[in-house]
Amino acid sequence: MSLLHRIRTASSPRATPLTSTRRRGVAVAAAGLAALLALTGCTPDGGKGGGTGEDGGTASSVPAAGGTALHAVGTLTVKGRAPKTGYTRARFGTAWADTDGNHCGTRDDILKRDLTEVRFTDGHCKVASGTLKKDPYTGLAVQYERGRSKVDIDHLVALSDAWQKGAQQWPGRKRVALANDPLNLIAADASANRQKGDGDAATWLPANKAYRCDYVAHQVAVKKKYGLWVTQGEKDAMTQVLSGCPKLKLPAGGGPTEAPERFTAK
Repeated sequence: MSLLHRIRTASSPRATPLTSTRRRGVAVAAAGLAALLALTGCTPDGGKGGGTGEDGGTASSVPAAGGTALHAVGTLTVKGRAPKTGYTRARFGTAWADTDGNHCGTRDDILKRDLTEVRFTDGHCKVASGTLKKDPYTGLAVQYERGRSKVDIDHLVALSDAWQKGAQQWPGRKRVALANDPLNLIAADASANRQKGDGDAATWLPANKAYRCDYVAHQVAVKKKYGLWVTQGEKDAMTQVLSGCPKLKLPAGGGPTEAPERFTAK
């Protein structure tokens, strides 16, 4: 007779009264079954433990180790910054290439994603105007109009920074992928973006403190995804910021780490 059958039989209304000895035996058996189910991650109804979150995933008050941005920082390689020698924007291909093949440039794709009240010059590709309701870097609203430079599309991990921390060793198609990966791109206030320049987390953080955790988490995600290293000072700065939001999950998604064959970089 199986362990589960013995427990169910013992607890059935038609079962004969249990003696104290049998009660102890059933309790021990039940405890053993509970331990077995816990080890396999199953619940008695055959499902997995834990509730369901709003996104349909498994809810958990503490993300599994390795799922947080703070944990991921510790997995990044630490090395010194390589010389900037040889860096140009062309090393990462033509700006805003249509690597996803949707017939829109990457810049317009990100504007459509991040702006509200979007209007197009024609069709549903070239963004003519829109509103960045809450700029991530300043926390302020910024109006976008095509041809004016109040809104930039920023590389969260600057391309120059990437070049000095591993990207100069890559094939061109991987550099093109990084330059156009939505995971590494965000619409931001142009002035704040230009203050950042090619800085990393050790040299620049957004003035909007409410966004710093997300900002650094995305940098960690990009560096982990592409195998870029960090300096010790950069790692320390990342750790300090993410220690204030230790349960923040590591962002994921974006494009593939290699652009289609039709794209090249010098």
